[in-house]
Amino acid sequence: MRGYFGIGLEGISKQYNVGNIFRTANAFGASFVFTISASYNREIGKGADTSDALGQIPFYEFPTLNDVVLPKDIKVVGVEIDDNSIELPSFHHPANAVYIFGPEKGDLSKKAKQRCDFLVKIPSKFCLNVGIAGVIIMYDRLISRTRFPNRPLRPGGPESQLMIKSNKTRIRVKKKMNDFIVKPPETLI
Repeated sequence: MRGYFGIGLEGISKQYNVGNIFRTANAFGASFVFTISASYNREIGKGADTSDALGQIPFYEFPTLNDVVLPKDIKVVGVEIDDNSIELPSFHHPANAVYIFGPEKGDLSKKAKQRCDFLVKIPSKFCLNVGIAGVIIMYDRLISRTRFPNRPLRPGGPESQLMIKSNKTRIRVKKKMNDFIVKPPETLI
């Protein structure tokens, strides 16, 4: 996959959420992680970050949004439920991106939203836990920017039915539901 991405957390306060997102960022190949105006205690957060993400990828701690320094060729993507947000399934991830998540009980700051090139939202009935939102965003980036085969039109993988090779041709063997029925035991009266 070409490009790179980073994960930023603004105003977040729950150490385990931070550790969880950093662990996920490490698993999905983030190039760096950072916090903005956040209180993060690494000793507590490492309880959720069992991969030691901060030992594997660079971590930056910015006191304010004005202090944030990012590469010039990067697009800033805010993850936020907002009328101006693009729904995630319709979003084309930039090759070089940083995804910024807001606090657990609040929104991205107005300044953070203004700094974003894009706002995206996960289509759900209500706000998700920030750690779960992070997983969804990073997984969506992975499947949309990496070369995977197209999904089949029918449920299952590319060949969901049992196939048997016979004389270099494939024969489909279908079982019927009645082949698997379990009859109740007979009762003695």
